[in-house]
Amino acid sequence: MAAVTAIKQEKVGIGIWPFIMMHVAVVGVFFVAPTTEALITGAVLYVARMFGITAGYHRYFAHRTYKTSRVFQFILALLGAFSAQKGVLWWAGHHRNHHKFSDQPEDLHSPKLRGFWWSHMLWFLVPKYDETPFDRIKDFAKYPELRWLNKYHLVPPIALGLVVYLTLGPSGFFWGFILSTLLTWHGTFTINSLSHVFGKQRYRTSDTSRNNWLLAIITLGEGWHNNHHYFQSSVNQGFYWWEVDISYYTLWALSKLGIVWDLKKPPKSVLEKNRVQPGDPIPALPGSTGRAVEERESVDALPKAA
Repeated sequence: MAAVTAIKQEKVGIGIWPFIMMHVAVVGVFFVAPTTEALITGAVLYVARMFGITAGYHRYFAHRTYKTSRVFQFILALLGAFSAQKGVLWWAGHHRNHHKFSDQPEDLHSPKLRGFWWSHMLWFLVPKYDETPFDRIKDFAKYPELRWLNKYHLVPPIALGLVVYLTLGPSGFFWGFILSTLLTWHGTFTINSLSHVFGKQRYRTSDTSRNNWLLAIITLGEGWHNNHHYFQSSVNQGFYWWEVDISYYTLWALSKLGIVWDLKKPPKSVLEKNRVQPGDPIPALPGSTGRAVEERESVDALPKAA
């Protein structure tokens, strides 16, 4: 009901129709036979584009958890753009807003306040939120190549889909691109929705963030969401060895090659503080005394790109 009310208030735009048609295309599983090449392409594109979102859009552009060169910065933005989740500046700017106002009225996708489906995907389709919040992403908005990608964010996924179709035909296009794109969308969306509903809360925060091991597998490590809300500037969201975080493992490997550097990690002493104890109310509610361990950083205070 909360999502229905939100839809009536905000009015989902015509942009919902391409989104709907992509989902209707799922009936292709009954009509388009998969080939080995198509399935491999779909798996590779899922992992590559999820990495572009998790390690690029999220951990680099939204939170600056590590540093890299301007060239690799562009590659990360392009990988994320291939997923068709709008522009890098739009995505990162809105995500910074989410952390500043998590589970408060200004949070655009709180399942607690506006319902599961709204937080999962409907907010994404509202024209009111199409504008990029440049005031929150000043540090990256200065790069013309990123502004171009942000403005023409549909060019990369359309080009990718065309290349897949021309090289692998209808089977490759459906199994390698369409289905892979849908899985990447909903895998990413679960962090806004399910990671605030299902799972365990290790740390006291002022929001409903949860740790969920299954979502961590699906999203290459983003499912350790309570960890992330507790210490937002950490490049690793799995804080302990048993918390699988494929995006972090990849970034660590890239750091050994000199492609990325200055990976930020939380001090061990911090990891043992502010833990939820048995009997404590879970989740923490907006306005409670529990806060993330970090102060909310202003955009201008963020480290500059290399």
